Amino acid sequence: MFVRAWSILFLVGLLMATTVFAVTVDPSLPDYKSVSGVSGSLKSVGSDTLNNLMSLWSEGFNSAYPGVKIAVEGKGSSTAPPALIEGTAQFGPMSREMQSKEEDAFEKKFGYKPARVRTAVDALAVFVHKDNPIKCLTLKQVDAMFSKTRNGGLPKDIVTWGDLGLKGEWAAKPISLYGRNSASGTYGFFKEVALFKGDYKDKVKEQPGSSAVIQGVASDRYAIGYSGVGYKTADVRTVPLTIEEGECFDATAESAYSGDYPLARFLYLYLNKKPNEKLDPLRAAFIEYVLSKQGQTAVIKDGFYPVSKAISDEDLKALGIK
Repeated sequence: MFVRAWSILFLVGLLMATTVFAVTVDPSLPDYKSVSGVSGSLKSVGSDTLNNLMSLWSEGFNSAYPGVKIAVEGKGSSTAPPALIEGTAQFGPMSREMQSKEEDAFEKKFGYKPARVRTAVDALAVFVHKDNPIKCLTLKQVDAMFSKTRNGGLPKDIVTWGDLGLKGEWAAKPISLYGRNSASGTYGFFKEVALFKGDYKDKVKEQPGSSAVIQGVASDRYAIGYSGVGYKTADVRTVPLTIEEGECFDATAESAYSGDYPLARFLYLYLNKKPNEKLDPLRAAFIEYVLSKQGQTAVIKDGFYPVSKAISDEDLKALGIK
């Protein structure tokens, strides 16, 4: 999965590259223009990471269509597939790709696989308290902190900040671990990539949402946790990462697009669409809004990174919207 994600994001980097890097919306993305015939209601059930973004998109969409009612529920990516299968939601935002068993359950019910849209790029960040002096971590070190199986290969468990080379008051302090619960796509992505598919330690303090992870780290001087970069606050800081040894890269747009940051990922919007059948006007309009200049401006506003027009065009074409 890591190689595939790296390759995809490197392609995005080539498409988004500029001489002086800045997080900006691709200028070739279209402005959103409202159309007639759009009405009804939408419900979104899924990722907590995407909860704020879904709310921002909903607000923007409602400015164009005041009569449309949109409900957003964010309890974790794993809640999206059942909601789509049961028909209780029209959209299932996920911060990871749908697993094969989830796709199989959907296909068993409907006879075809769910459709998806790549809505944004996220750098899944490792956060520490703002006073923590740690400068860089390898994925193997992250694994030895969070995982009891240590599939990354380090021979010893990392339990204190001194184990990572910190001196003085930090040396003997136990590392306090914060993470997401198992319903979260962030939990699953971190487990697969940062923990090399290993098992979490029992002492990881599981939080119900991304904001709760950040709040925990902010209030615990010796803590470390992981969350989408869009949830960063002034009380925490991101730790630059490297796969094994060598240059470390922070959770920035530039390193996410280039593929240098090892925990970069797409944020997805899944939906139920019959193949070779036109999408209804309401869901089609919402997706077009998400992939417009206005929708991708909201991505930046929420602290994530926008997709390119090439990615947008590819996904719209796959849905038969353009």
